[in-house]
Amino acid sequence: MRFPDVELEAHTGEKVSPARVEKAVVYFFPKAFTQGCTRETIRFNELYDKFKAKGFEVFGVSTDSVETLRKFAEKYGVRFKLLSDRGGALASQLGILRPTGTAERVTYILVKGEIIHVLKGLRSADEHADKALSLI
Repeated sequence: MRFPDVELEAHTGEKVSPARVEKAVVYFFPKAFTQGCTRETIRFNELYDKFKAKGFEVFGVSTDSVETLRKFAEKYGVRFKLLSDRGGALASQLGILRPTGTAERVTYILVKGEIIHVLKGLRSADEHADKALSLI
């Protein structure tokens, strides 16, 4: 299955489509600054160099505003791009938009826009980073 080719605004101000990146790990998180999402993002940040060493870029996606994501990235020193899916259009296309308007916690591993792994329903938020790294 192909990942939707949708451009989202990054916390850095640029537009990014993860589907156009050679190799990517795209994790959706419900809400910045909440306990689980903070732990998850910190763990991806801790492992970022290991993802890069394997040729993968990491993107965090939520329905939060670009401004909220910028503050979140600054507070926690996030070294990869956080993307705003404001309105949930991408999450909706993937079938992971909750009735609350936030995305479910799901991680996609992409190679040339093809989804090769989907991580969903893990017990702990910070497991996503370790599990994704073990699969690539």
